[in-house]
Amino acid sequence: MAILKFRVYFEEDDSIYRDVAIKHTQLFTDLHSAILKGYEFDSKHQATFYRSNDNWQRGREISLEKYDRNYKVPPLLMSETTIGSEIRDPNQKFIYVYDFARNWSFLVELINVSKDESSRLEYPAVIKKEGIGPSQYGVKGLVGDKLTEVEEKYDLNRGAEGFGVEGEGSDEDDFSASSDESESGGEDE
Repeated sequence: MAILKFRVYFEEDDSIYRDVAIKHTQLFTDLHSAILKGYEFDSKHQATFYRSNDNWQRGREISLEKYDRNYKVPPLLMSETTIGSEIRDPNQKFIYVYDFARNWSFLVELINVSKDESSRLEYPAVIKKEGIGPSQYGVKGLVGDKLTEVEEKYDLNRGAEGFGVEGEGSDEDDFSASSDESESGGEDE
């Protein structure tokens, strides 16, 4: 069975992306769910894929449902369309649009086709995350686990060199202690 690996770029910043591995027999609803999971979006809004070319022009639509609007050609439905049926070339591209009011757009590019299915993965699977994705409903701050990761990475805890508690000692004491150390280091000439 073919495993397709897609890179899903956030349209406004191509340094932010998620890699999704999916079986060619799975449906576009599965890819839709994996993208939302990878970017930590909810699944409350309308969504559609467009088959695309190398210039990211929108082609045939593959929609979550048939929406109340005019279509030149009726859309394919995600729940009835397998991913493999829409692959036209080895670098197939799709445009994914989520939440038509906010118009979140993602560029989806096929980057690998493999016959090796991993028994450790449940497909579809988000296998790589690069960059902090956009916040669906507002500003995404560094909270919870993300802040902990930053603290560990940069060791921003009490006692680390250069970090202290406001009001600890006086600025003069800190300055004189550091200038004494630097002077003693320089007198050994």
